[in-house]
Amino acid sequence: MSHAIMQYAPVFPEIFVLAMVSLILVIDAAVGDSKRDLAYALSLATLAGAAFLTVRDFSTMPVLTLGGLFIDDPLSDVLKLFLYLTVAAVLVYSRDYLRARGLCKGEFFVLALFALLGMMVMVSASHFLTLYLGLELLSLSLYAMVALHRDSSVATEAAMKYFVLGALASGMLLYGMSMVYGVTGSLGLGDMAIALQDGTDLRIPLVFGIVFIVAGLAFKLGAVPFHMWVPDVYHGAPTAMTLFIGSAPKIAAFAFVVRILGQGLESQVGDWREMLVILAVLSMALGNVAAIAQSNLKRMFAYSTISHMGFMLLGILAGSQNGYGSAMFYVLVYALMSLGGFGMILLLSRAGFEADQLDDFKGLNRRSPWLAFLMLLLMFSMAGVPPTVGFYAKLSVLQAVVGIGYVWLAVAAVLFSLIGAFYYLRIVKLMYFDAPLDTAPITASPDARVVMSVNGLAILALGIMPQSLMAVCIHAIGASF
Repeated sequence: MSHAIMQYAPVFPEIFVLAMVSLILVIDAAVGDSKRDLAYALSLATLAGAAFLTVRDFSTMPVLTLGGLFIDDPLSDVLKLFLYLTVAAVLVYSRDYLRARGLCKGEFFVLALFALLGMMVMVSASHFLTLYLGLELLSLSLYAMVALHRDSSVATEAAMKYFVLGALASGMLLYGMSMVYGVTGSLGLGDMAIALQDGTDLRIPLVFGIVFIVAGLAFKLGAVPFHMWVPDVYHGAPTAMTLFIGSAPKIAAFAFVVRILGQGLESQVGDWREMLVILAVLSMALGNVAAIAQSNLKRMFAYSTISHMGFMLLGILAGSQNGYGSAMFYVLVYALMSLGGFGMILLLSRAGFEADQLDDFKGLNRRSPWLAFLMLLLMFSMAGVPPTVGFYAKLSVLQAVVGIGYVWLAVAAVLFSLIGAFYYLRIVKLMYFDAPLDTAPITASPDARVVMSVNGLAILALGIMPQSLMAVCIHAIGASF
């Protein structure tokens, strides 16, 4: 292969995904409604192909390409592989649910892959322009996915809220980026870091820029006080879309935060750390307390997401490689738990019935002991109960916080975690000790059941042996920073 083509090798996975999305669009328009499974199969093939390309060109050290706009490093490669895995699980879980509601259309698969493309660009961005392009590609795909169920007024309302608030957050982010550009004279993260290391006379514009950037990032993560969209969007969107929004984009958002704060603004850690402390404490407090009052499982998981993002911020605010590695471990584990939690709602749903109320899980152990056991593992992991992996994830970020001397913050996090344990364990109580309200057979397809089993058992296996995944995270961060 010629040198001219090989210099674009780091971008091959993105080019492949884009080409396949275009192909799926054309094929879907040609075959019509009769062969919906073709779009599904092609989407899974796209993910497999992208994973092959990413593994084939797996980088051991950072490689810049496209004139410094794009970076290929161990961090981006590891996160991309997890993104492919997550999106594949979302598609498998969602197929029956979408088919029963007449939503299993090519548009869903195309939007999911476009969103994936946006996430891949975000993960590999080394420049404010590419970061922003990836973010907008992801955001616009998600707005359309939430509104895909046109006959649902709740979904349309959720999409409108998401769109308006998302536009506001994007504006904040752009404003902050322009201020930092004004101070450093560069949009590239590497050049920006070098310019800021020597200090700057323009201190006030820089701090204002950081404030706006952190506010924009907090919105994308759903951290308090920029969380107002999370419960409404999670509740209003069809559950398949909620599953997508609640899993893969969190991995991309982590990369976004680490690229900007950990690489570009690393020298300003004193400024942004205090902001993240406030965001983390508020998120853990409000997320865990508000979740107790919810009777709708999707809303409960929404507030649970807010508290989990607070925990992830604990790792990032440590401002060390160990902290970033712990935060990366946490976000990957969270995506796995979120997949299982929302996936279980999809498995128990059927045509005309959404299994999204707490009461729908009553007596699940009598209807399906295996699914009840998997849900028990998921809830234990979210609550941070050993031997599930959620315990180790929480422990690793707490160690990172204690390592920088913020013992009070670790104590506060543990207390909020205890509050959170109540509403997770309540679901376990409903499944095992209450009589079932719904005795209809569970109609989940075999492939969805297999993926759910792997999902649940992975949470137990990683909890017993977390060292391998933790080592991958620490290595990816160490080799990329």
